[in-house]
Amino acid sequence: MKHGKAPNKSQKIFLRSFNLNPEEWLIVKNTDKEMLLVSRHTGQTKEIPKWRVTNGSD
Repeated sequence: MKHGKAPNKSQKIFLRSFNLNPEEWLIVKNTDKEMLLVSRHTGQTKEIPKWRVTNGSD
């Protein structure tokens, strides 16, 4: 697997919206549909979708 890069400011905001600490995660892949993360400490990977389901009450 590729080595990850540190998240930029907008990516940090996005990670916080998923209750993730951006200081603990590196960005491996960032596409329009998903973001692939790897943990700095454990090597665990996570795949975060870039869309959210809303309940239609907007």
